[in-house]
Parts: sequence; structure tokens; C-alpha cells
Amino acid sequence: MTRQPAPMKNVLLLKAGDAANSVRLSVGDYEQWFLRTIGLSGRRFDILPVHQGAPLPKDAKGYDAVMMTGSPLSVTRREPWMERAGAFMVEAGEQGIPVLGVCFGQQLLAEQYGGQVTRNPNGRETGTVEVTLSPEGRVDPLFTGLPARFAVQATHEDVVSRLPKSATVLAGNANTANQALAFRPNVRGVQFHPEMPAEAMRAVILAREENLETLAREKGVPPGEYVPQLLSGITPTPLAHRVLMNFLEHFT
Repeated sequence: MTRQPAPMKNVLLLKAGDAANSVRLSVGDYEQWFLRTIGLSGRRFDILPVHQGAPLPKDAKGYDAVMMTGSPLSVTRREPWMERAGAFMVEAGEQGIPVLGVCFGQQLLAEQYGGQVTRNPNGRETGTVEVTLSPEGRVDPLFTGLPARFAVQATHEDVVSRLPKSATVLAGNANTANQALAFRPNVRGVQFHPEMPAEAMRAVILAREENLETLAREKGVPPGEYVPQLLSGITPTPLAHRVLMNFLEHFT
């Protein structure tokens, strides 16, 4: 018997922002991190820069999954494109299409479902950090094959501060309680960046060096210490990519 090839999966990737020029020049832009991490074998991606006003499809029925990238922009400063993209993701989810929001994407989903996003009272989370799965997270297909605690790359100032009534916490840590959320059986969000390689984390920190040092001085950290500390703490996160692969393998 001849084995038939697996059908091609069509993924709509909503791009929600642009990386800094220095980051794009050294390690590429947000969408490229997703493509490199996931790979193109058996998958076709349509990339829509929704933050630039790219028109959305009438609906997502032609896609096997919808994903949204992170963004340097904030959900707390709403723009019309955010309303359109958020409504599109919720509608896709209600149609049964798998949806995954990353960082900004999780926050936008949270607000669309009735939650709230605010500045993180614990301060910006930047660098290689660890997240711990909740009991629900340990049995969620998004984290199949992952240990209860694993390392990820993270960079964000905002957090989901009030959960939608329908949401379940799947992972968290001391800085950010809501590191991963289930909004619907087929809709997920993660605050961390499973698509981000260590070299991209390094590039992002260097691009924000001045701002990070300013924040550190406000907290009493001696000048010139904070950014080198962050850079020295960056490590590879070889398990984090499984989140993206699990989403495409177990939800589509």
C-alpha cells in the first residue's frame, strides 16, 4: 500500500507589529521567527501585517489555524486595527478554527473575551525565564511532552490582570501569573515567546538597552549593571518550540 502524504495545513499568521530595525537586520522580524521555528514542511503560511491595516479575510474558514505574533504596541492603547483583528480571532475560534495568540496576541484575546490587560505591577519581564504548568496545563495538549517546569524567552510590560470568566490558567511564574491561558477548547494564548531563539532575545535586549537601563536606575540598580546581567542570563530554550508544534499537531 502506498502511504499518502499528509495534507498541507494552511495557517494564517497575523503580524501585530515590527521588531526594531537593529533586530530585523540581525535576526529577522517576528514572522520569520515563527516560520523558522515551525518549519514549512507540510504547512503553508499567509502572513497579514494587520498592524499596518492589511485587510482581513471575510472569515477564517479556509484556514486550519490562526496565530498572532507579539508586538511592541500595547493593548492598553487601543487602535482600530486591534479591534478588527481581535474580533476576527474570536469569530474564528467560535467557528471551531484553532487560534493561538502569543504575547500581545494573548492579551488581545483576553480583552476580547472580557478580561483586562494592564501594566505588570511586578515590572517588565525580559530574558530567559522559567514557567510552571498548572494542573490543567499538565494535561493540556498545548504542553504535550513538556515537563511541569521549563525555560522560555519572555519580553513584555503588560499582563492579563483580570481573566475572562471562561479562561483557565495553564502556566505561570512569580512575575506573571497568567503565562498561558485556555479561552475556549480550541483557543489558546501564551505570554512568553515559544518562537523566539536565544539570539533574538539577545538582539531585543540590546535594542532596548537604554530604556532597560533607565528602568533599572529607577529601581536603584547601579548604572551599567542591569543589561549585562540580562544578557548573561540568556540561555537556549530547546523545549519551548514544542508549544507551537503541539498547537499545530494537536489542535488542527
